[in-house]
Amino acid sequence: MNLVPLFGFLGTIGNWELMVILIIAVLLFGKRLPEVGRSLGKGLVEFKKGIKGIEDEVRNVTSASTSTYKPPSRPYNAIDDRDEATAPKFEPPKVSANDETAPAGDETAAV
Repeated sequence: MNLVPLFGFLGTIGNWELMVILIIAVLLFGKRLPEVGRSLGKGLVEFKKGIKGIEDEVRNVTSASTSTYKPPSRPYNAIDDRDEATAPKFEPPKVSANDETAPAGDETAAV
């Protein structure tokens, strides 16, 4: 009779392998074996409680987010939100009589 595989890399653990593991545990821990077993059991229970708490929290958050979602009344159109681009009004510079006779930057004509 083979047990369910504990770890993927170990494969299945048979009766003889399980017996060897138990003998090694008794030799290593001896009188403290019940204490070690209790602490391992408590650790597993706490771990399962933690995982269950996280699963419940994720479930609550996902159900709350889907229940509060309200689809828009009409689809979003980015074109509607654009402001019209307007350029500043261009006014050409006013030309005076002196500016017409002497080009700008020509200092010899002004002297």
